[in-house]
Amino acid sequence: MTATDPSAYDTLVAEAVAVPTDGWDFSWFEGRAGEERPSWGYARSAGERLARAGAALDVQTGGGEVLDFALGVAEPGRPALVAATEGRRPNAAKATALLRPRGVVVVEVPDGAPLPFADGAFDLVLSRHPVTPDWPEIARVLRPGGTYFAQHVGPASAFELVEYFLGPQPEETRTGRDPGKERAGAEAAGLEVVDLRAERLRMEFHDIGAVVHFLRKVVWMVPGFTVEAYEPRLRALHERIVAEGPFVAHSTRHLFDARKPAHESA
Repeated sequence: MTATDPSAYDTLVAEAVAVPTDGWDFSWFEGRAGEERPSWGYARSAGERLARAGAALDVQTGGGEVLDFALGVAEPGRPALVAATEGRRPNAAKATALLRPRGVVVVEVPDGAPLPFADGAFDLVLSRHPVTPDWPEIARVLRPGGTYFAQHVGPASAFELVEYFLGPQPEETRTGRDPGKERAGAEAAGLEVVDLRAERLRMEFHDIGAVVHFLRKVVWMVPGFTVEAYEPRLRALHERIVAEGPFVAHSTRHLFDARKPAHESA
């Protein structure tokens, strides 16, 4: 039985439901789904920034996989102090296990809560796909002259898949992660945006199991998603993939490079 067999639905879904969703390791999707990567290579670029930093913070680190890779790039010039925050307890536990050998302190911080660090504690703040960037808090914990370097999810990301399940979304939802609006938020918090780039990237889902696992893992795409609640739509999509080939969607990403102004000299 293969993924393109019409009778494979139950097997594919059962396999996808059984896979753990903690952290941001997407290796399970190999051969089952794919996504173009942004041209700027965020994780490697973050590692290059870490090699020049003295104290760094990774906000909403997930399972710590991206920070772990970036620290490997930075070696042997990694910062003396590295901390990370994560809002989901299973992810925080996974990140702690992965990053503790590198000397990284992982702190569980609910999304939207103040960062538990002193003003001006870091000269580099990183984040890959934050739920919502808390610009005042980011600006507060940065030292004068410090940098916020991050990759954000853009507006209407993977909305071909979202709207397949939820129907057409209101305009305010489609534009909720607009990079122009985020730039305004960063500037209102006193940051200078040095660089802001955006790209639209092709995604392909080759079987229904990949769709199910993706929606279980990226929980904000279809809030409250369960196989039982969406079974008719899932079965119809399975039949569509079998008949027509991969389901195609498009992610959107933007790269933020922002700086906290240095104190003016007297």
